[in-house]
Amino acid sequence: MKFVILGRNIDVTPGLRSAVEEKLGKLEKYFNADTEIHVSLSVEKDRQKIEVTIPVKGSIIRSEQVSNDMYVSIDLVEEIIERQLKKYKTKIVDRQQAAASFSQFYVEKDYADEEEIKIVRTKKFDIKPMYPEDACIQMELLGHNFFVFINAETDQVNVVYKRKGDTYGLIEPEV
Repeated sequence: MKFVILGRNIDVTPGLRSAVEEKLGKLEKYFNADTEIHVSLSVEKDRQKIEVTIPVKGSIIRSEQVSNDMYVSIDLVEEIIERQLKKYKTKIVDRQQAAASFSQFYVEKDYADEEEIKIVRTKKFDIKPMYPEDACIQMELLGHNFFVFINAETDQVNVVYKRKGDTYGLIEPEV
């Protein structure tokens, strides 16, 4: 694997570089030797953040972790990516174009579904026409991080959601 390590507001010291290469090197069994791993290390106040992006043919494997210690963030991101790979192995490998980026060992090894997706609850509710701004207010009143509604302007089902930095997003269907 090839590592591309960048630092934002932080110097990538030899110690950090070797910690990243050692920890994420454990993922080597899942990928071919020519796979690139893009790592971005950044510091903002007490937040030590690592972002790992692994572009594979037809897909992207990504994780971002924040803690108050960069080495802890590195440990966390490696665990998350490994869990993602085990969980989504069949989905990734079933797409033949993506399978070329992964090692034969990973493709052939059978991982038990650690976290099978189960829908355990179904909710039904009346969807009322409203404007996106009103939907955001309703979402805040309910204490949720998303809200489904019928847009009064378009008569389409829309979703508003809370983003980082106390901003909101709107999901609209393409017609």
